[in-house]
Amino acid sequence: MFNSTFQTDAFILLLAVLFISGVLTTKFSARLGVPALVLFMLVGMIMGSDILGLIYFDNVRIAQILGIFALIIILFEGGLQTNWRTLKPVIAPSISLATIGVLLTSGIVAVAAKLILDLNWLEAGLFGAIVGSTDAAAVFAVLKGQNVDSRLEATLEAESGSNDPMAVFLTIAMIELISVPEASILKLTGSFFLQMGLGLLFGLAFGKFAVYALNRLNLDSSGLYPVFATAFALLTYGITAFAGGSGLLAVYVAAIIIGNNEVAYQHSIFRFSEGFAWMMQIAMFVILGLLVFPSELFTLDIVLKGLLISGILIVIARPAAVFLSLIGLKYSVKERIFLSWAGLKGAVPIVLATFPLLANIEGSYLMFNVVFFVVLTSCLIQGSTITLLAEKLQLVGPKKNTPMHSIELVSLGKANAEIIEYEMEHSAAITGKTLNDIPFPDGTLVNAIIRANQLITPTGDTTVQGGDYLYILTDRKSKGPLKALLRQKDSSSS
Repeated sequence: MFNSTFQTDAFILLLAVLFISGVLTTKFSARLGVPALVLFMLVGMIMGSDILGLIYFDNVRIAQILGIFALIIILFEGGLQTNWRTLKPVIAPSISLATIGVLLTSGIVAVAAKLILDLNWLEAGLFGAIVGSTDAAAVFAVLKGQNVDSRLEATLEAESGSNDPMAVFLTIAMIELISVPEASILKLTGSFFLQMGLGLLFGLAFGKFAVYALNRLNLDSSGLYPVFATAFALLTYGITAFAGGSGLLAVYVAAIIIGNNEVAYQHSIFRFSEGFAWMMQIAMFVILGLLVFPSELFTLDIVLKGLLISGILIVIARPAAVFLSLIGLKYSVKERIFLSWAGLKGAVPIVLATFPLLANIEGSYLMFNVVFFVVLTSCLIQGSTITLLAEKLQLVGPKKNTPMHSIELVSLGKANAEIIEYEMEHSAAITGKTLNDIPFPDGTLVNAIIRANQLITPTGDTTVQGGDYLYILTDRKSKGPLKALLRQKDSSSS
């Protein structure tokens, strides 16, 4: 009994140490110029049996389950933060990169794997499928808060959010072709279109239903709304997957719909999802770091082969895929070079590399170690230089403003009211007007204005200026008309 309790307490203590270590790495990663994702993996590797020996972990099944769960949460948070107005113009190139681009990348890498790893063609195709996609977790983490051109950022985020389903399909399809000789490529192609179609359909349906439910329900605690929204993400994935569709695509689509509609306690949902996504990134990359054994990974054979494949992937496969899949689309050479370099690999390839392990595919342990090394080099080389390359190519946008102030956004529960934050645009119709002259809907009150990081107590004679952060108390019925008023453009500026 005592021994069992001690083991439980030790596990909880280790879990706390892992999460604290993961959080602290985000602080030091910027100073070191190394993406936090790499440091998360290093934390896991150091804690593992080969170095400190604190944790022995080799359960591939648990790692895969945790990885997929984490991807659901990360894609959901990424979709919530995706602005539809920014996304809409780049849907076509993003889809092209997520489909044609992944196929081309996988094909070129497959040829390299055939020659370098001495695999047969089906096994080489499996390896190419595993590393063919741009990783959503890595892209969202590296680009968050950076001032990369908004069009390019939207392209990368949409591509990485939508190409995970493509990579999952290709990996499972290649495993089936290896394991089941009578499997038909034609049948698998039909299955792909079915999965993508169902994923899109279920994502749209669940997204709209989630918006309706969040606005209609009056839960006892405002803290339940973020939990409810996250539960919808898991439900979307589960039902879509059981129906034979792409659960990851459905989650991303549903999140975009939720994030671009007015929903109750929106700020609480966004903040909770952001924190939860970070927690799952830490957990996922630490677990994946635990899963690999450095003594097996950093052998001369794996390092040389991994470097060769990484070089081909970064310098040949990804650029070829980007330039070919964007033919006829309005992207300059500089922009295509940047998109080529920003094709980050992350958790998804490592999670996908567990599939052949569980399927007992010949050479799967070699594949796993080489994939892990490729991801490590991609995060280190590409992830740490993305912002620098954007600056060199002059592909940076205006610096993103993060307000220095800290005002807690609150929801008043049963009162059916909440305080919303809004940054005024210079081109807004109400910019330059006094609060007395602005026709605010009934039931709204401007509580505070932050201007140049200074708090202004508003009066009726206070003039609204571009760049102001307005904190407005409003009831739910007035929230829609209020947002419409705030977003209305000045006709003289158009």
